[in-house]
This record gives sequence, structure tokens and C-alpha cells, in this order.
Amino acid sequence: MNDAIVAALLIVGAIFGLLGAVGVVRMPDLFTRLQASTKAGTLGVLFLVASAAVHFGEMGVSVRALLVVAFLFLTAPVAAHVICRAAYSVRTPLWERTGIDELREARSRSPGDEGD
Repeated sequence: MNDAIVAALLIVGAIFGLLGAVGVVRMPDLFTRLQASTKAGTLGVLFLVASAAVHFGEMGVSVRALLVVAFLFLTAPVAAHVICRAAYSVRTPLWERTGIDELREARSRSPGDEGD
């Protein structure tokens, strides 16, 4: 039974990793590619690390796995956000079908307009 759980977790993790890779290839611009890879990659690593914790079945391994997942869940979105802000600052082009650029609109407002 334990092996079936480990195999299921590994398969789900691999599927999320594959979806992240497909997202990087298929998405039209840097911002959507980064979003796809961050979300799918984070979930993929969650399932892969969970499979390692279940496989070894020791408290020490489980605690380390939980710490790895917590660290990844805290740092991956922040890193993706920083990369996107840096790319936006150097004027990386958005996809031509992007409808609304809220960041440009927020930056174009005068400093006294934040109360709206």
C-alpha cells in the first residue's frame, strides 16, 4: 500500500512538472511563462517531496520534507514577483493581446491619487 501511495505522489508530481514545462513552451510572453512554471513547479515539488517523506516514513525525513515545502512555498512566489517586476522595469514586451496593464496605470497616477 505504501508503494502505491509513493507511486501516485510521484506521478502527480511528474504531471505537474510536465504541465509547468508545457506552460513555459506554450505561453506567449515572459510574464505568463513565469506564472505557469512557478505554480506548476511548486506543486510538482510538493508532491515529489511528499512521496519521499512517505517512502522513508521517518519523522526526521518528514520534518525535512515539510521544511523544504514551506521554504519553497514562501520563496517561489516572491522570486517570481521580483523577476517579473525587474522584467517590467526593463520594458520586456507584454503579449500583444494583453488587455489591461494595471501596473502602468498605477505608476502613471500622481502620488496623491492612492486614496481612490
